[in-house]
Amino acid sequence: MAGITLRNLVKAYGRVRVVHGIDLDIGNHEFVVLVGPSGCGKSTTLRMIAGLEEITSGEIRIGGRLVNDLPPRKRNIAMVFQNYALYPHMTVRDNLGFGLKIAGQPKEVVAARVQEAADILGLAQLLDRTPAELSGGQRQRVAMGRAIVRHPDAFLFDEPLSNLDAKLRGQMRAEIKKLHQKVNNTVVYVTHDQVEAMTLADRIVIMRDGHIEQTGTPMEVFNRPANIFVAGFIGSPPMNQLPCSAEAGGLRLADGTVLPVPARLAGKVRPGAALILGVRPDDISPEGSGLLATGEGAMVRLTVDIAEPLGMESLLYSRLAGQEVQSKVFGPRLVSPGEVLDCRIALDRAHLFDAATGRSLEAA
Repeated sequence: MAGITLRNLVKAYGRVRVVHGIDLDIGNHEFVVLVGPSGCGKSTTLRMIAGLEEITSGEIRIGGRLVNDLPPRKRNIAMVFQNYALYPHMTVRDNLGFGLKIAGQPKEVVAARVQEAADILGLAQLLDRTPAELSGGQRQRVAMGRAIVRHPDAFLFDEPLSNLDAKLRGQMRAEIKKLHQKVNNTVVYVTHDQVEAMTLADRIVIMRDGHIEQTGTPMEVFNRPANIFVAGFIGSPPMNQLPCSAEAGGLRLADGTVLPVPARLAGKVRPGAALILGVRPDDISPEGSGLLATGEGAMVRLTVDIAEPLGMESLLYSRLAGQEVQSKVFGPRLVSPGEVLDCRIALDRAHLFDAATGRSLEAA
């Protein structure tokens, strides 16, 4: 088991740079998730760590050892791909042990490691089946088991759950979390799904256009997004973003509505500044039907365009100051389109961003 260090890591294809000199320290035993939209450089970064892509410049160290010029087989890492890539004619037992067999490991070592991985992943009853006799989740567990038997310094996961349906993805997230708790290896996990990132990671690395936008624990990036991109990317549903201008009386929205400046940000707001007010849907709710006590927060009146009942809560779509906003009603109450609601905004949990740079005023 080992930490991973990236220093000024660059990847370019000709004149086109896809990773722009990133620096990252991944601690021993840490579960780090690289997350971002398609084309942000996260999978390219993972493949450079694995040795499947040559780096253009910079350094990669695994366990303190410089691995820039080492082939993948000498880096002592194990990779799990989106495609299970199991041998269809082999049993689960043979799939798990094939890499060790090719490496010349003794039969008793292969058998012991295969059994160990099967016990960890709940595959002991499936060892004599072929991949065609397994479900999608079972096949993914076999793919993970094939990585476990190698006893690597680090696991690299490249969007391993993308081929699974929503219910199975949820189950497999729990399986991967349990796996990390049992094996306790260093894990680098790539996904475009921010829910996976929030639920799995010890630390999240949010990437965009080959740059790292923010690094932190799931709650740090959720509660203190560094910029408007992170604020909109992390959290489901995404954060509402309302353009506004700062004035002596507060924050003036495009329709003239004036809201108080969040108290914790009052000293950072410059009169006349063009800002963006960020409020999560959980923090806008009808009076008495949300997280706020009656009378707290700032009041706005919203007309419901669409209501999505989700059981014990409903997601509402309305318009405020010319922008679509999402809000929530907590409790099993049906809301009809066209209904007018007096809603409270929890300004103590709101965020302010500079409209020109997108940077959070808290990060300034």
